[in-house]
Amino acid sequence: MKYPTLICHILVLLLLTGAAAQAQTKLPPRRPGGAVPARAKLAANGEGRKDGLTMEKGRVILTELGISNPLTADKKLINGTTISAGGLVTATNGTTTQINEGDHVSLSGRVTSRREIAVADSLAKIKSFDALHPGKREKMQEAAEKKEKARAKLAEQRAKNLEKVAERAARRKK
Repeated sequence: MKYPTLICHILVLLLLTGAAAQAQTKLPPRRPGGAVPARAKLAANGEGRKDGLTMEKGRVILTELGISNPLTADKKLINGTTISAGGLVTATNGTTTQINEGDHVSLSGRVTSRREIAVADSLAKIKSFDALHPGKREKMQEAAEKKEKARAKLAEQRAKNLEKVAERAARRKK
């Protein structure tokens, strides 16, 4: 009778040690300078959108929790700013701003123009490129500068050659 309980205890012990060994496996280390993996984003109608109000095709689109609908009535935001269906933003201090095509107003009341969005997007692209290819952008810039110097030198050489040809032609006429 002692042997079956002993065998049962040994089996339980083996099972527990096997589970503990599996829980301690390590992930492979990340490469320094490697790109950070992208996180999943909530997509609405096939495209990711920020929550807030955006002017699209002449009308204001309200996006909340990933769901977008056209704005039909005035909307009061968190900080007291009011936005009309026509895109007129009235701040709490009374100043008004008309948003244009592509402009974005966050739910907290911050107005961001299309130009500011484009600048932020291009800066993010540069940072991600630098993370994927460290030093490559600087090398490309140096190569472009060398090419520009070579073009300038060639243009200068051509100008000198044209002057020489003009001088020879002037000598022949005399």
